[in-house]
Amino acid sequence: MYHRRKKRLMSEINVVPYIDVMLVLMIIFMVTAPLLTQGVKVNMVQAVSDPVPTQDSEPFVVTVDKQGNYFVNDDTQATVPGDLGVKVAAVKRRRQETEFMVRGDKAVVYEAVIKAMVILQQAGVKSVGLVTEPPEK
Repeated sequence: MYHRRKKRLMSEINVVPYIDVMLVLMIIFMVTAPLLTQGVKVNMVQAVSDPVPTQDSEPFVVTVDKQGNYFVNDDTQATVPGDLGVKVAAVKRRRQETEFMVRGDKAVVYEAVIKAMVILQQAGVKSVGLVTEPPEK
């Protein structure tokens, strides 16, 4: 004749395994985040200029590489001029306050940069900034 004891339910959650998983994920994201920020390698013109005041929103940057290909923001795939105009118009409709910049390689033909600026203008952009690097000392 033994008595059966009722087991009490445990109403606490053990969070230690969740913390371990969270820390592992955090380390994975910290290691992979710098690898995800790719872009097109461009040797930019060095010039002394005033920095553009920062805004809350990210600017729309068109990069022109040596061969005259157009890249939007951090894309690694070239954009054809017709699609560039469509993308610019879509961003302009969604966010009127977006700044538009053109970043050109110093070896690019001048005409390719001007064509990028014309595409931006035809899409309704009133003001286009040119991106440069500060000179090395």
